[in-house]
Amino acid sequence: MTTETAAQFSVSFTRYIDADGHPTGPLPDFAAQAANLLPLYRAMVLTRAFDARAVALQRTGRLGTFASSLGQEAVGIGAASAMAPGDVLLPSFRDQSAQLWRGVTPLELLLYWGGDERGSDFAGPREDFPISVPVASHAPHAAGVALAFALRKEKRASVCILGDGATSKGDFYEALNMAGPWHLPMVMLVNNNQWAISVPRAAQTAAATLAQKAIAAGIPGEQVDGNDVVAVRDAVARALSRAREGGGATLVEAVTYRLSDHTTADDARRYRDDKAVTASWHGEPIARLRAYLVSQGTWSREDEEHALADATAAIDKATETYLATPPQPLAAMFDHLFAELPPSIRAQRTQALGGETPDA
Repeated sequence: MTTETAAQFSVSFTRYIDADGHPTGPLPDFAAQAANLLPLYRAMVLTRAFDARAVALQRTGRLGTFASSLGQEAVGIGAASAMAPGDVLLPSFRDQSAQLWRGVTPLELLLYWGGDERGSDFAGPREDFPISVPVASHAPHAAGVALAFALRKEKRASVCILGDGATSKGDFYEALNMAGPWHLPMVMLVNNNQWAISVPRAAQTAAATLAQKAIAAGIPGEQVDGNDVVAVRDAVARALSRAREGGGATLVEAVTYRLSDHTTADDARRYRDDKAVTASWHGEPIARLRAYLVSQGTWSREDEEHALADATAAIDKATETYLATPPQPLAAMFDHLFAELPPSIRAQRTQALGGETPDA
């Protein structure tokens, strides 16, 4: 009997700015000038201000259940800032940072989470997909979008953002399996925030990394520090460039931590240690990048005050408009389902509006 190594694999981990805001080495070209990172920083500040307001609105009964991205802002901002306008984002329910960067407005997001589907009628990125609340169901959609680009020979790519729990779903594996042999221009970005609601990462899978799940699909997988917006942007930018040039799909795992409850319907104190959460605040993405910018002489206390004031003003304006927006009529829940309502749904609409239901 002879035994040989059939294949060998490795998973890289990338970080450019450490938890204390110190560079670990030369930064990629887009970050070589610290001033180029200011838009990323302001976008993360805006996202955190939006999240805080959304949670406050939900707690006072003026918004539906909401999923905060507290501590995870670098994942969405890093990814979205690497995308071209013609790329397509397929977000999950915690990716408001990416959506805001892409041009979805705070008002549209508030409308959506308030139960108004007009919030999904984006004025900006018209081809970006609406928020996917089901876990991982948008992964095959991302593969389908990428397949369309490939068939049309368009140099565009789809970017699907999902959580660590989604990597335990069949939809995730099916999407990767399609992406491999078909060389689809797709980037799968896994936001590994360590918790799938109350299930810790270690209880979901015995895999040493989530990035290695790409290996079985025959596509590259890599891991980055998800609290380092420079690392996330660099990895996604490289993956997108490869995808647009016909190199196929890539899986990027961004390692971060969910500092908030899973949603406003959750109480994470029931299943995780407060000390672990407190410790995870060290190195969170906004404080990390701020420390770096200050060390480079490109950010000051006055700059911080102005950024916070600008973000608050933008969220205040969106909130005021949202609260003053009249709700849609009852018929709206039926009127955008089909071009022509089937008889059964038409009967429900008639009954809901107070009319008599036709005999079956």
